[in-house]
Amino acid sequence: MASPLLARSILISPKFSSTICCSGNPPKPKNGGPTKAFKKKRTYGASRRSIRKSFTQEQVVFNTPKSENPVVGIIGGGVSGLVCAAELEERGIRSVVFDTGLHGLGGRMATREIQPRDLVFDHAAQFFTCKDERFQKFVDKWVEKGLICEWKGLIGELESGGNFTPLMDEIPRYVGVNGMRHLADSILNQSENLEIVRPCWISKIEPLNGLWYLSEKDKLHGTFDAVVIAHNGKCANRLLSTSGLPILTRQMKKLDISAIYALLAAFENPLPIPQNSEFEGAFVKNVESLSWMGNNTKKIFPSETTKPHCWTFFSTAAYGKRNKVPQENIPNITVEKVKREMLEGVELALGLNKGSLESPFYTRVQLWGAALPTNTPGVPCIFDPQGRAGICGDWLLGSSVESAALSGISLANHMADYFESDESDSDKFAIGLSDSFSEVESHDIGQFPGMNLQKVNEAQMALTC
Repeated sequence: MASPLLARSILISPKFSSTICCSGNPPKPKNGGPTKAFKKKRTYGASRRSIRKSFTQEQVVFNTPKSENPVVGIIGGGVSGLVCAAELEERGIRSVVFDTGLHGLGGRMATREIQPRDLVFDHAAQFFTCKDERFQKFVDKWVEKGLICEWKGLIGELESGGNFTPLMDEIPRYVGVNGMRHLADSILNQSENLEIVRPCWISKIEPLNGLWYLSEKDKLHGTFDAVVIAHNGKCANRLLSTSGLPILTRQMKKLDISAIYALLAAFENPLPIPQNSEFEGAFVKNVESLSWMGNNTKKIFPSETTKPHCWTFFSTAAYGKRNKVPQENIPNITVEKVKREMLEGVELALGLNKGSLESPFYTRVQLWGAALPTNTPGVPCIFDPQGRAGICGDWLLGSSVESAALSGISLANHMADYFESDESDSDKFAIGLSDSFSEVESHDIGQFPGMNLQKVNEAQMALTC
């Protein structure tokens, strides 16, 4: 967190006040004077200027001059939001990232640690690849600082019955040292003027006099010159639906997202992997309840020989859709059903007799209700210059860690260019506001640029049809 010396107070009314921490000095009030308390309580958006009716809500249009020292509010602390914040910092723009994570940052760069047995699971992104030179500069920096390393373990395709085929792609596969989540935490530690507020559910964004007011329920978390939506799904749709940004809302609502179950399971003994194929990760084919299995212990602690064997299993998107329930409160009967059927899927994939798999001594079922995008507009970012608001995320380009990073990089530089431009040029910075969507071609657990997974993808599509 930022130093208390960098804290600023914003007085709204005697009945509604809040103190927030922001990095550096706050933007100067537009009139050059001190921030004043409102004389009476009112809705932030009550005095919007130049509002135009569009679609199902009013479009906000900011006519106030752009700040020379803008501060950006970023809602979402996954890869895209964090990289966006880091790139803004490179361009001399301060930001505050709001994230809902209880245990850490990273969104789908998620790692769960269970004590006292020291169990470690990457329970979302399993690894990532890199082909784009813009993302490569981040990857090289992370490797140099010891935040990530190359995963050299054997991975491949596993067909029902235990038939394993190694993937011979030469492109490096990267994983976070000690888990994927620690990479996200390290991005924050590398930044001097970036603040994170978590856990925080921004529930309302409201425009007033050229600024965005971000609130969690009735608690104000600050005012910002621009806002970035770096998450998706129903929460993002709900947040945008009353924002005064109908064009962004329309684009976000076009997005379709898959649901996937994750089963974390720890075993005392190694799994009976097919002979001569001691794989550490496998894309599973022709098993409806299983699309991936990965050995976290071998991946994260390759030199350890005494740790329990911690595996992450993912269902197919078709299985997740058929068994979807509210992810915040999965019924116990569903938990037991999913666990049983996914472990049966492991037996089927490994060619084992039903019921012969060793019972794990620890399990946890998690539903990623907004796992991965299934369609995309194929644009690097979305930005509405009239409302000074943008969107970044993997779904704008595909469904990979690289896509998420490239989107964050693109939006950060786009916004920085916007704030440096003349007022008369603002409209030319509109991007991604009307692009149509097309299907994403990827594995059920995402895209891995540079890897050839065509056969696995075809098998998954057959299960879906």
